[in-house]
Amino acid sequence: MKTLTGILFLLLAQSAQATATPESVIKLQITSLDAHLADTTYQSGVIDATESQWLNKSERVLVGLMAHNKALAERLRHELLRTIYYEAKRSGLDPDLVLSVIRVESNFRKYAISSAGARGFMQVMPFWANIVGETSSDLFNLRTNLRLGCAILRSYLDKEQGNIHRALARYNGSLGKNDYPNLIYAAWEN
Repeated sequence: MKTLTGILFLLLAQSAQATATPESVIKLQITSLDAHLADTTYQSGVIDATESQWLNKSERVLVGLMAHNKALAERLRHELLRTIYYEAKRSGLDPDLVLSVIRVESNFRKYAISSAGARGFMQVMPFWANIVGETSSDLFNLRTNLRLGCAILRSYLDKEQGNIHRALARYNGSLGKNDYPNLIYAAWEN
């Protein structure tokens, strides 16, 4: 029932998008996530060829990056990567871009907190939780963090008319500077 409600909210958001604020669209995307699923990985028995290819490539990269901690890499391989892929595609983002943002922002640490107070894998600022009606502690929930981070990045891409460089700088709060987008591009290429 909650899934149906979430779909209806998304359809309403799309029909009213001309007058909707980016924050209200993000809020509708987050409300479609059932609370009991917020800290779980995306599970689906159906994997298409594109997802399978991306998962295989990303698993090799992730295992290489985490050679010093193979147990963590094993756990993350299936849980985190499938959820990244799902939430990225759901938001219309390249999963490799989202993976790169996570690599730069938190280095795959679920409970990372920045000096500015950003939280979780995608380093979402607590004020976003207030905007969408979540609590700041929810930002450590796997799917809440990824869904909100992807929705924010998507809204910045839309605001910047597809300019990834400017959208990444907005995501980081460094619009007009090149350091952060360049870090993401470097991680994206590897």
